[in-house]
Amino acid sequence: MTSITDPSPVPSGQPTEDFPLSSVPETARKSMISLAPILAGFTLYSGTLFAGGLVGPSFQFWPDLVGLILLSNLILGLYAAFLGFIAGNTGLTTVLMARFSFGSVGSRWVDFILGFTQIGWYAWGSALMAQLLNSLAGVPESWNWLIILFFTYGFCSTAYMGYKAMDWLSRIAVPAMILLMVLSLSVAAGDVGGFAGLQAQAIGDPLPVNVAITIIVGTFVSGGTQATNWSRFAKSGKAGFIATLIAFFLGNGFLIFSGAFCAKVYGEPDIVKVMATQGLLVWGLILFFFNMWTTQDNTIYAFSIAGSNMFRTRKRTLLVLGGATFALVLALGGIYEMLVQYLILLGTFIPPIGGIIMADYWVNRGGEFPALTEPQPAFNWAGIIAYVAASAIAYFTNASGWGIVPLNGIVSALVIYVVLTKLIPAPQSQS
Repeated sequence: MTSITDPSPVPSGQPTEDFPLSSVPETARKSMISLAPILAGFTLYSGTLFAGGLVGPSFQFWPDLVGLILLSNLILGLYAAFLGFIAGNTGLTTVLMARFSFGSVGSRWVDFILGFTQIGWYAWGSALMAQLLNSLAGVPESWNWLIILFFTYGFCSTAYMGYKAMDWLSRIAVPAMILLMVLSLSVAAGDVGGFAGLQAQAIGDPLPVNVAITIIVGTFVSGGTQATNWSRFAKSGKAGFIATLIAFFLGNGFLIFSGAFCAKVYGEPDIVKVMATQGLLVWGLILFFFNMWTTQDNTIYAFSIAGSNMFRTRKRTLLVLGGATFALVLALGGIYEMLVQYLILLGTFIPPIGGIIMADYWVNRGGEFPALTEPQPAFNWAGIIAYVAASAIAYFTNASGWGIVPLNGIVSALVIYVVLTKLIPAPQSQS
């Protein structure tokens, strides 16, 4: 495809806008060694541990829990990876792709829902920093406003600087996090008596399999939908697919597994608190700091990309600061207390977006988007109607307990969009 590019060089050490309204030019594409750590750092998020903790106690470790984690993260990983393939081929973010399937004005709904969910996660992470320092380091709760203020703006520093700063942070932090988590899980395995001890653990309150999968996929489906913010830097569609699949299947799966494992052994999904009980408090705090930073900067970066498309501005760095300020208000207002409901909602209403974009790219347009310079209609009614219908299907199947809710949304959106593009006349483009 032919698209707008903005390859103007930026002095070393200066923040970059990272092509928020254009395709990433070939000269700015990155290797798998660069992409994989950034995407993995994005998925290694403390919120995912809590999702694992929600489902872990309800299932026997083998084969039920392990099989559930593998299946759920395969769904999430493939969903994100197929979008990563399109991003690697086109150099476009999800919100730019949405202009073709939702229309130039209709795509602003995609900007809103993706941007708002990322801000919610960012606010939750800032509040979690204060909460953990209260419980583990004895920091007085009266200091929470200062802690939240400091980390809200501190964690967005690498996102403000752009891809290169996030790249170097991830190369250092991701290997360190994996080693520390493996250390803690090894200690936990010894404490529970190995495999036999895990199998002998009592099963908690039953949780329907479809609800468990919705929770696991919903934890990071918004992030998976926006993984294109980084996979668009891949040198090819294949590279974008592989890097995204590795991060979301293995990275997110490892976090879900860790949260579930710790919840079964200690009744506590938060591996940092677990490390404190294991006598590894200092290492746990280092793990938590890296964990939060590598995800928080990706999260606020994703918000800035969505905001750039919504307001049609290239000033991504200003949106990083503006988004952090909005998240500060949400964090001080207690957004983290609504986590479970938030996860279920994400698993219901986000996946149809990706299903429509994939159908538009492969089925409707034969694997090639038009140039961004080509005028688009204000509303692509096929995409908008398909989204509403697929979201309704996902919502009501969630209420009725039928099927896997995120998968219901993705598949129904894809099918409905393809059908509607055959029935509804092509909309007129606007300049």
